[in-house]
Amino acid sequence: MAELTVSGISTELVGRRVRLRPLREDDHEAWSEVRSRCRDWLLPWEPRAAGAPYLSEDRTTFITRCSMRERERQLGTGYGFGIFAMGRFVGEVNISSVARGAFQNAYVGYWIDQAQAGRGYVPEACVLLFRFAFEEIGLHRLQISIIPRNRPSRRVAQKLWLRGEGIALRYLEIDGRWEDHVRYAITAEEWLERRDRYSRQWLAGSASW
Repeated sequence: MAELTVSGISTELVGRRVRLRPLREDDHEAWSEVRSRCRDWLLPWEPRAAGAPYLSEDRTTFITRCSMRERERQLGTGYGFGIFAMGRFVGEVNISSVARGAFQNAYVGYWIDQAQAGRGYVPEACVLLFRFAFEEIGLHRLQISIIPRNRPSRRVAQKLWLRGEGIALRYLEIDGRWEDHVRYAITAEEWLERRDRYSRQWLAGSASW
C-alpha cells in the first residue's frame, strides 16, 4: 500500500512491519534523540570531509534538510524516507544522485537505530525502496557502497542477495579518511527475477496500517 502525491509518485511505502515516508518538521525530536544516542555507532560510517563539522542536530538545520529532500523529490534527483516501525522512528533509507538518460542509475544509503539493529527492518525497507525505484520511478540500476569492515551494512546486502561488483579503492571520504568500499548492485532485470521471493520473505502479510 502506498500514499500518492498529486504527481502520482508515492510518498509513503508500507511493508509488513515498517512504513517509509519523508521526514517532516514534527519528526525532529524523535530523529534528534536517535541521532544523539547512536552518534558513536553512526559517525564512523558517514561521509564527511576532513575538518568538516558533524551533522548538526538542531531543529533549524533539520527543517532545512527536510526542505532540501523535498526539493530533490520534486526535481526527481533523490528520494529520502524515514523508517518507522511500531509507530516509532528508527532510521533512514534514501535514493540519491538519480541519473537519467542512458544510465538510469541511483545510489542507496541507509542507517538504523543501534537499539533496533538486527531485526530485519533495513532489508524490509530496502525491498520497499527497490520496488519504488524499479516499478514507480523507472530506474534500471541501484547500487550500494559499503566500507568492507562495516559488517552490519554488508549483512543487509547479503540478505538481499545483491550482486557484488568488487572493491572501489579510496572511494569516499568517511569521517575525514578516504575509505575503500565494496560495491553492490541490483538491476531491474534482477528485481523482476527476485520480486516474488522478496515479497514472500520480507513483505508477505503486509500491514494495512
